[in-house]
Amino acid sequence: MQFLYHPDPKTNLILTGEEHKYLFKVRRTKPNESVNIRNLKDDYLYIYKITAINKKEAYLSLIDKKLKPNKPHKFLHIGWCIIDPKNIEKILPSLNEIGVSKISFVYCDFSQKNFKLKLSRIEKILINSSQQCGRSDIIEIEILNSSKEFFKKYPDFYALDFNGKEITENINSPVLIGPEGGFSDKEKTYFTKILRLNGFILRSETAVCSVSSKLIL
Repeated sequence: MQFLYHPDPKTNLILTGEEHKYLFKVRRTKPNESVNIRNLKDDYLYIYKITAINKKEAYLSLIDKKLKPNKPHKFLHIGWCIIDPKNIEKILPSLNEIGVSKISFVYCDFSQKNFKLKLSRIEKILINSSQQCGRSDIIEIEILNSSKEFFKKYPDFYALDFNGKEITENINSPVLIGPEGGFSDKEKTYFTKILRLNGFILRSETAVCSVSSKLIL
């Protein structure tokens, strides 16, 4: 890990659970060694000294903090029509590492309405990803109840579909990616700007990763 996450880096901290396990069993950290912590909000790197550590707890004291932002160099907003949450969760760490800034999860016409996303679980996955890759924030997440709501909120969007133009330029607007069944004919009437990827027919999660890589990396 590049750092540990803590939502409220105070002057003194007591770490337990997974964070303590990482320090004690994985890194085999000892007293007086330093530990880097971020809250993934303010871009500060908080530097602590371990004052004591035992088999259940680690006691930390703040010795310094430095403003060290490590954020995506481009802003990419993805609109992702909801698919099986298990498949979404598998690809989220990759999207966070690539540098996607925001994802609007959308219940499109062909999304199964019984699919429910757990925001607390998504946040935990993204936090773990940022700890590993060193990113100083996480992807911003929102959930929209219909594609119509997405079209109204983000009218200047691009849709990824088969009859679009190849991605050859920077995109500053949201990019909407459909579910496994694609977009409905009704949804396509809202499309004014369409993009495509060359190659075979892609699964939704493969398309999301491909578009993100092409536009950011």
